[in-house]
Amino acid sequence: NIIATRETLNAEIVKFKSKDLLEAIVASSAMVAYADGSVSSEEKQKLMGYLRTSDQLKHFDQNVVIKIFQKYVEKYEFDSSIATGEVMTAVTKFKGKPQAQLVVRVCCAIGASDGDFDQTEKSVVRRMCTELELDPTAFGL
Repeated sequence: NIIATRETLNAEIVKFKSKDLLEAIVASSAMVAYADGSVSSEEKQKLMGYLRTSDQLKHFDQNVVIKIFQKYVEKYEFDSSIATGEVMTAVTKFKGKPQAQLVVRVCCAIGASDGDFDQTEKSVVRRMCTELELDPTAFGL
């Protein structure tokens, strides 16, 4: 079936092009989720819900996403400053690109998902805005 083959190929192309974006969104989400010292199920569910509905990212296997998320959470448990540096490396690939705003918006949604987008979470998102040369006030920060 040529149509099914074309759809599979298109999905693989989208995955290839979106791999860095997936890494940036999942890594930064882990950073925001871990900002208060623990990751809530609401924060995880918000991330997974977003990824399921994103045209660019819905093609990724859920297990791959979970592995990336866990990798960053484990880095935070080991050393938060090293982990933050690695998150910023993933995120700053999008400096000056439209996806930078998307990364910040997803992080704001993750921060607010447990009903309390606290100052610690907001401060890590503000730092991300600084790294991306975006105005934090544009995101209500």
